Amino acid sequence: MNLNDAIRKVPDFPKPGILFYDVTSIFINSEAFKYVLSEMEELYKDTRIDGIIAIESRGFLLGAPFALKRSLPLVLARKKGKLPGDIVEQSYSLEYGEATLEIHKSDLTPGKNWLIVDDLIATGGTLEAVAKMIESQKASVAGIFSIIGLPFLNYMDKIKHYNPKTLINYQGE
Repeated sequence: MNLNDAIRKVPDFPKPGILFYDVTSIFINSEAFKYVLSEMEELYKDTRIDGIIAIESRGFLLGAPFALKRSLPLVLARKKGKLPGDIVEQSYSLEYGEATLEIHKSDLTPGKNWLIVDDLIATGGTLEAVAKMIESQKASVAGIFSIIGLPFLNYMDKIKHYNPKTLINYQGE
């Protein structure tokens, strides 16, 4: 399957000069969605994973079926202010702004290996923030999965040691 053809590209969104790779088009194409999940399964078939941490919101759509298929717990990394209770949080810079993510502390079991799942890796800031939260709770990052990688934004500088894997890499337009 040519996954690139299933991804909608939107110029000048969310601001002029940004080419937005809209992976929501994958979720309306059942063959593309099945392909992504199958590729995830193949990439991590020999990796010890104790749980999945899916990043709001498109990461939820990838992490949930993968966790279910592997009978693993699914932990949600949510935007600030969306989780009740005792949380761990981490702020980070995006390619066009700043944000904060939160995870319930009780969900991050110490000593476990967590696969972080999101839709796209741009600068790596979001994934690095989740990795820092995992490590702050004495757990480990088993890896990072994303459909798309934008290596021209140098995400490997931040997250190379977490072994990020992507299905498509765009070199810039």
